[in-house]
Amino acid sequence: MLPWGVKEIIELPESVIKDRFNLKDNEGVAWLFAGSPTDGLMGGGFLYTNKTTLSLGLVCGLHHIKDAKKSVPQMLEDFKQHPVVAPLIADGKMVEYSAHVVPEAGLRMQHELVRDGVLIAGDAAGMCMNLGFTIRGMDLAMASGEAAAKTVLSAMAKNDFSKQTLNEYLDHLAQGPLRDMKAYQRMPDLLDNPRMFTAYPDMVVGIAKDLFTVTDDAPVPMRKTIMRHSKKVGWMNLIKDGIKGVKAI
Repeated sequence: MLPWGVKEIIELPESVIKDRFNLKDNEGVAWLFAGSPTDGLMGGGFLYTNKTTLSLGLVCGLHHIKDAKKSVPQMLEDFKQHPVVAPLIADGKMVEYSAHVVPEAGLRMQHELVRDGVLIAGDAAGMCMNLGFTIRGMDLAMASGEAAAKTVLSAMAKNDFSKQTLNEYLDHLAQGPLRDMKAYQRMPDLLDNPRMFTAYPDMVVGIAKDLFTVTDDAPVPMRKTIMRHSKKVGWMNLIKDGIKGVKAI
């Protein structure tokens, strides 16, 4: 999985950010959005607070772009106009724009991380995990950088930068980032399923809407409401995706 990411840095006074997000000193907010930001395609939106700026952007799978009904800039613009987001970024000044390909295939995209005189770390080494409810990348990339630094210092002390010596890097990774990545190595299979971003959100919203809507009609048992919406996804799909989900987590 190679999603693309686009991001704007929006400048606002620190006092305004604290007020809008109800923050105290040294507090911050990290929000993730799914559904409309990427027009129902695999991916989502994000909004992070910094001291005097906001980081706002989208991530969506590269191989899903061909199915998009909007351009990437239009998706981002529509996200900025969303009624939840628009008041939070109002009167802000865009001071930076960036785009980036995010490696989310995890261990499957990792091959040789060590050769004579070379170590691969960070994004280039695939140090990223999309767990659906959260995305981990910066912490894994920094941990790989620390592991690389320790290895290089050790190699400098020995004046030996051969692959055999630099393999110490893999030992450091095994005790840190790779341990977490191995635990969720099947997650990309689950998240690459388009039903995760279309049929299942529709099913959950439909069930919730029916359960929380009060009408003059005779009450329908909860199980029948759930069954009716589940049938739209298909029982075989539910079973297959359920098994895949259990294996992934």
